[in-house]
Amino acid sequence: MAIENIIFDFGGVILDIDPQLTINELVKLGYHSKEKLNSKDFYLNVIRKFERGIYTPEIFRDKLRDYLQLELTDQQVDDAWNALLFDIPRERIEVIEKVKKNYPIFLLSNSNEIHYDLYVRDLQLRFGYREFDELFNKSYFSFDLHMCKPDPDVYSFVIYQEHLNPAHTLFVDDREENLEGARKVGLRTYLLAEPERIRDIFDENGLLKQGLKFG
Repeated sequence: MAIENIIFDFGGVILDIDPQLTINELVKLGYHSKEKLNSKDFYLNVIRKFERGIYTPEIFRDKLRDYLQLELTDQQVDDAWNALLFDIPRERIEVIEKVKKNYPIFLLSNSNEIHYDLYVRDLQLRFGYREFDELFNKSYFSFDLHMCKPDPDVYSFVIYQEHLNPAHTLFVDDREENLEGARKVGLRTYLLAEPERIRDIFDENGLLKQGLKFG
């Protein structure tokens, strides 16, 4: 079936990330249990709740300080937390701009308010977009929706809000579990796997290349 709409993930697709850089910064600040930072408990009880907007930035900072048992300023927490984010590559913004001329495009990201504030500032200062809703037809962030990928409800919400036909809508993500959630509600999917970049799946005019295999 022809693809009529495209939903993009953000981190790992449009923006490069490296969580190890945040761990490195926390180690510099005096924390030495890397295993605990990589644990499921830390993800579910601290990060996941922040991504779903259950925790405000203020509560998240307190939870992180308590978890790490470190006396850190708000700025130290934010700087370490943001260390995993790279700048948005200009070429990817240019690809997105071309793609938007051919398809309605949407952004669906598991993210949090501290990260959002940083990369929306990058978007404003370097590319002139006041918000992601100017670059995309609409952007959706987990902390605002209070829902996260790969829960099927978050994909269903976007489909309903945008009146999309899932059979004609492609979801691009770099994590297989997120694609599995999308397929449960009927979306077509594409795994963007290293070293692939979004420029590799579109031609010079911003159209999806022929021969791509979708889930």
